[in-house]
Amino acid sequence: MSQASRLGAWAMLLATAACSPQAPALDSRQVEEWIDVLYPLPKAERLSPPVASRIHGYAGLALYEGLHRADPRYRSVGGQLRGLGAFPEPQGEHDWPVVAAEAERRVLAGLVEGFAQPSTRVMVDTLAEAQIARRRALGVSDAVVERSRSYGAVIAEALLDRARTDGFTETRAMAYAPPEGRGLWVNTTTVEEYAPISVSASTDLVRLTNPSAALVPGAANARQLVLDRPSGADEILPDIDPTAALEPYWGELTPWALSSSDACAPPPPVPWSAEPGSAFRAEVDAVYDASVSLTDEERTIALHWADNPGATGTPPGHWVSIMRQVVAQFDLGPMEAAEMFAVTGVGLADAFVSAWDEKYRSNVVRPVTYIRAHLDPSWETVVVTPPFPEYTSGHSVVSGAAGEILTRLLGDDRAFVDSTHVASGIAPRPYASFRDAADEASISRLYGGIHYPMAIEHGKAQGVCVARAVLERISTRAPY
Repeated sequence: MSQASRLGAWAMLLATAACSPQAPALDSRQVEEWIDVLYPLPKAERLSPPVASRIHGYAGLALYEGLHRADPRYRSVGGQLRGLGAFPEPQGEHDWPVVAAEAERRVLAGLVEGFAQPSTRVMVDTLAEAQIARRRALGVSDAVVERSRSYGAVIAEALLDRARTDGFTETRAMAYAPPEGRGLWVNTTTVEEYAPISVSASTDLVRLTNPSAALVPGAANARQLVLDRPSGADEILPDIDPTAALEPYWGELTPWALSSSDACAPPPPVPWSAEPGSAFRAEVDAVYDASVSLTDEERTIALHWADNPGATGTPPGHWVSIMRQVVAQFDLGPMEAAEMFAVTGVGLADAFVSAWDEKYRSNVVRPVTYIRAHLDPSWETVVVTPPFPEYTSGHSVVSGAAGEILTRLLGDDRAFVDSTHVASGIAPRPYASFRDAADEASISRLYGGIHYPMAIEHGKAQGVCVARAVLERISTRAPY
């Protein structure tokens, strides 16, 4: 299409919009309100980071697909991503915030069906109904509301059809036995230390043998619920089990943008060796040396980015929290916010597929295992070592992807402040750019004592590779 043709088509779209009945403006709070629900959801439901990333990916697409027709500058993601065909075209007048609210409600309900606490479903339904009620109050007719609800259901069903075939359900029942051998990962995490770790202090433990951890009616808190919520035998999504390998088959899920799970595979890790002076021993020494000379600032960095499952919104949720904050800090409009959430959500989801594919292929031993066996039997980490292999660093892959996507969407050198863990006693942290934040998130795992430098550096590059695949595959702006 020539430049003149593009300008002509753009002018026709604007003219058509000008002649159409004036619809109420988009709901400026809509995307932020859904993020406010989505950040604590993994904590309330005790979801693992990979599972949380999957939910964020589908949720971001549901909001965006529901809203984009309100602005001719944006276009559908249907047909652009793996496993997702074109969405049926809507017929008649619609109110797009109602479409988005209904699509989001149904997608989230479908993703957590069978295991969610009743309060989660009530929270989701209540927000959707409140957003729809606001549209009615602005003059959207009952007929348009119902037509919009129906189309929101169409969008949701298309996304849930994809979710039913992305490999998640099949991997729920697959048994896993970790390979054994010299230099291979061994799970060292215990029930006592895993879920209850708080980001407020490295020694803030609640042990199962501590009577204060009992669930007392009227005095329960979120951390107690993490330990004491009963599990149903028919749950399709087991609670986090720190005594077992976490999501060993996550790399088999269908990614959104990557051509395959290993499309961004990093170089092989340095071969294991117990010999002083070896390349692997240098990796170990870097972790150990950092731990014995850790500064207060480095400890704060480790805790700010710890994002332990069960105690926080998980690592992908931290980036969702950042997106929530920059909506206000950058004064983003509803469509800009929806686009940011959708594209970054896809990146978060693919980053976990890519990272987990490598983790369970290379099965590299964690620093805590090596150091206690060869250097210091009493060595402790700042951050609890999670129950999956070391290489590459999941934080680095996810943060590399998120930082690159947000930079492309919102610009380089966009300074912002992250207040995600203020309630836990960590002061707001300023960043000069999204890449600056991604770099700090990555190095935090060295300070936390759970990753070697090679896992961090190669993980960041792996995340950038994922981001570029997402940005090359998905196009949210209309070609005018």
